[in-house]
Amino acid sequence: MPRFLMVFVLMFQTVVFAQIPPSGASRGAGNSQVHLFGKVLDAQGETVPFANVLLMQRARDSSGTTKTLLYKGTLTENNGEFSFEELTWKPNLLLRISAIGFTDFEQELTIQPQAEIDLGKLTMPESAQDLDEVTVTAMEYSMRLDIDKKVFNVGQNSVSEGGTAVDVMRNVPSVNVDIDGNVTMRNSSPQIFLDGRPTTLTLDQIPADAIESVEIMTNPSSKYDASGGGGGGILNVVLKKNKKTGYNGNVRAGVDSYGSANFGSNFNVRQNKINFNIGLNGRLDNRRTYGSVDRTNYEDGIAAAILNQENQDRNNGGMVFARFGLDYLVTNKLTLSLSGVKMLGSRGSVSTQDYTTDSLFNTYTTTTYSSRNSESDRSMNNTGLVFGLKQLLKREGEEWTLDANYFSGTNDFLSNYSTTNAQGSSTDLIRQKIEGGGTNRNLILQTDYVIPFKTVKLEAGLRAALRSRSTINNNFYYRDSVQDYVQVYAPTSNFDYSDQVYAAYTSVSGKVGKFGYKAGLRAESSRYQGKLTLVDEQFSNAFPLSLFPTLFLSRELKGNQDIQLSYTRRVNRPDFRELIPFTDSTDKFNISRGNASLVPEFTQALELSYMKQFKKGHTLMFSTYYRYSNNLITRYIYEDENGQLINSYINANSSYNGGFEITAQNSLFKWWELTSNVNIYNSRVNVSDEVNAAGTQALWSGFAKINSNFRFKNDFSLQLSGMYQSRTNSASGSGGRDSGGPPNMQAQSSSQGYIDDYFSIDIALKKSFLKNKLAVTLSMSDIFRTRYNTIYSHSDYFDQVYRRISNPQQLRLNVSYNFGKVDAVLFRRKSDGTGESIPE
Repeated sequence: MPRFLMVFVLMFQTVVFAQIPPSGASRGAGNSQVHLFGKVLDAQGETVPFANVLLMQRARDSSGTTKTLLYKGTLTENNGEFSFEELTWKPNLLLRISAIGFTDFEQELTIQPQAEIDLGKLTMPESAQDLDEVTVTAMEYSMRLDIDKKVFNVGQNSVSEGGTAVDVMRNVPSVNVDIDGNVTMRNSSPQIFLDGRPTTLTLDQIPADAIESVEIMTNPSSKYDASGGGGGGILNVVLKKNKKTGYNGNVRAGVDSYGSANFGSNFNVRQNKINFNIGLNGRLDNRRTYGSVDRTNYEDGIAAAILNQENQDRNNGGMVFARFGLDYLVTNKLTLSLSGVKMLGSRGSVSTQDYTTDSLFNTYTTTTYSSRNSESDRSMNNTGLVFGLKQLLKREGEEWTLDANYFSGTNDFLSNYSTTNAQGSSTDLIRQKIEGGGTNRNLILQTDYVIPFKTVKLEAGLRAALRSRSTINNNFYYRDSVQDYVQVYAPTSNFDYSDQVYAAYTSVSGKVGKFGYKAGLRAESSRYQGKLTLVDEQFSNAFPLSLFPTLFLSRELKGNQDIQLSYTRRVNRPDFRELIPFTDSTDKFNISRGNASLVPEFTQALELSYMKQFKKGHTLMFSTYYRYSNNLITRYIYEDENGQLINSYINANSSYNGGFEITAQNSLFKWWELTSNVNIYNSRVNVSDEVNAAGTQALWSGFAKINSNFRFKNDFSLQLSGMYQSRTNSASGSGGRDSGGPPNMQAQSSSQGYIDDYFSIDIALKKSFLKNKLAVTLSMSDIFRTRYNTIYSHSDYFDQVYRRISNPQQLRLNVSYNFGKVDAVLFRRKSDGTGESIPE
């Protein structure tokens, strides 16, 4: 039986049997706590990992018959150690240890009240029986609720095979993904983490096949950075790691109907004190995007011009993603780890935008036609390294950790534009070139200390986050007079920027009966420095020390029910680009200007969750939440004194987002599993009249996602996924900042628009061969070509409709092969002495 399933069964049986006081037990000593621990070795003194350690109790039933019942169960760690904490005093216990390749070990125990019992080193004789190779197939529960996060296992998601993390997120409950790969959770943009740490990688740079699970933290605890995401929480991508002693791996490859291709391989080995994993993924990417913009400009309430823009983008590129991880157990209490990722990529795009502008006058109309063709090439180079140290101290559960996390990214690009303008018989040609690049570096140093007491656990830590960024955009126009390109200087195009955030936190957690709690407080201070390199002007600011409290409460109810309540406070600070007060007219269709008067936004969030686990594999989770932000930083489009539309930023007075969410997992039959998620919410952005905007109206919206898995005979499986988003206000929290939207189209404002409703359906068929070692998957995304992104924007001087679709009806074929051998000492099935089989 798989280790994960065995642990689950042991925990379940422990809960069940612990509720029934065995005959002869002393009820008066029920509150006495005992700590029992030891270490299992073989005859040569080597540790025995993952051995079954069972505490059995002999008790008499009503008929007087003596039976042996399971009281507690666990597995030995990789270093052979095991531990039972908070045991209740009980007489006549039997310790039973079993492992494949060894003769069972048994020892009578008498546990006294208030005892600390060290059983020392326990030696297991090796069995003379020859062992056959053991094949282990693990089953993972796909949803888990922790006190400060929800965990979704996505390693077996067929629809996303051969894709990227963007495809994975499309099938994760609570997460919405637009056609550009931007994610939102409950209508706000989250901060992206990789293995629990911030990263410079974007979701489309992380292969789907490398992902084990996704952790959703709608209200992160005080341990995590309070800034970033604008109250949208944290979306943590957890990469696959080796979990078995021995070796295993896989190779895979695939193609799709747009000419894209992917390949990859993983290899894991775990033996003695070493745990090592390595992975390599590659992609050749071809994308197609189609879009349009229809806008009417007004002067004094009267239509003055009508603009239509049609857009086609063809993107072609490649990417190689490599990762490795190494854990070294120096001693039983000291572990060193080193992991890293490397991403190299390039992308080219060919884009065509056709414009038709009708200028409306009292007695006549003039029409201007423009056609803009562009070719762009971009290269990317990202590197991440993480060093970790974990030291277990004298007290059980006491530990000190130290992490150093470095991520860097560089990019270079070259774009050529050719624009033809025609009005009547007059035609002119404008040629433009933009070349440049940038760097982005993050260094995070963090240390944490955890110490448990009798009933509570204290955690504290320090953190320093240091970030630097540089951007170069050199803009050139072709001049006939010199028959060459001439540089046009834009002050905001080239800049250097750095910021530092220093933090300290502490939290106290514990459990009283079935009531759990975790209360924390985080203190952060930050500052930034920026420099416009072309004009040698510098800007800086220091934000004062702020406090961010967090509180998590949980209660276990009867019948496998849990209820949780959480409260957090977070901050979103303006970055340098948003603060630069100069106008950037590099792209005349997207003129932008920063706002030096921006201040940080603060968000308070409250959430209540309820989870019920039913029999036969049914789980229901219900959450209601409310989030309120002061000084929300949002995009805003206004008209300047020359009648030009300017993309900028403002602090909205406030915004709120509240609603309720239901997530359900159902094993309807042995061959049908269903995961569904529904989120109903109300949102609004309030903007002052001083900026000539009334803000968005309060709007009730709905978001639904369903994932249905079918298992048929002959190792066939089918996955059907669908989602629906009703009309909603544009995402708050980040206000669309750095959204990576389409080139040469007006950016959207969360204070001036809403997103129209849309839906999409994906499907995947999978066939396994060779005892599940070989798998072939055929999938199609957006099978009905309905994943359109349509945004309506309005103000006193324009109405605009923006509509786009990307990669509709994409067909994908993937093949994968798994290999490996698991160490035979891991699992064994053994009788409990009463004739009944004990699960491992």
